[in-house]
Amino acid sequence: MGELDRDPRRTTSRPLRCAVVGRGRLGTALAAALGQSGHDVGGPLGRGPGAAGCEVALLCVPDGEIAAAAGAILPGPMVGHCSGALGLDVLGDRDGFSLHPLMTVTAEGARFAGAGCAVAGSSRRTLELAERLACDLGMRPVHVDDDDRAAYHAAASMASNYLVTLEAAAERLAATAGLERRHLVALVEATMDNWAALGPARALTGPLARGDEQTVARQRAAVVQRAPELLELFDALTDATRALAAEAALA
Repeated sequence: MGELDRDPRRTTSRPLRCAVVGRGRLGTALAAALGQSGHDVGGPLGRGPGAAGCEVALLCVPDGEIAAAAGAILPGPMVGHCSGALGLDVLGDRDGFSLHPLMTVTAEGARFAGAGCAVAGSSRRTLELAERLACDLGMRPVHVDDDDRAAYHAAASMASNYLVTLEAAAERLAATAGLERRHLVALVEATMDNWAALGPARALTGPLARGDEQTVARQRAAVVQRAPELLELFDALTDATRALAAEAALA
């Protein structure tokens, strides 16, 4: 796996006739973004043979429906899927590709420019197509082999989905002290900026980073009293953070 030497800017190649299959959040967002980047986009479409006449069919459907959606595409277009966890075998014997934006997509849409994008292709032609589409959307393509997909996708889930779960827990505990989500936002944003710029060891602050176990014990007692349902999570995070602090001290 490695970042490809491609400039994440719109290429000068002619626009492609693209069909985006799948009317969920990702399909809607990608159809709009591809259109804005200059491609001729049909969709988002429902499942079926609606990609006739297109050069590219991009499947933005749930993982369990990709094989059937690919099978419904008539021969002609190059077919790609947008799953982060699955390899290319789900497309059958087609010369296919995959394109998975490392970006969260909500009902309000997504901003793809600047994001990483996991790409793969079963041939040079389809890999170059995946790279091109990623660059046209302003993303940075990174090649991820099929054998690495599960680990890659787990990392993405931890970095995005699990972070939201963690902040939900912090918000719940903070509410017992009269704080709201908005009071935590600047702290979270500064922490993420520091992690991005400095890495985890130098970004880590707080009682565990300075070896203040008495404060950690008082925190734990407060969790037991105010939100005991969060204790298992608190203990697991405390152990992991203590280990990180120990690694940082040795660095």
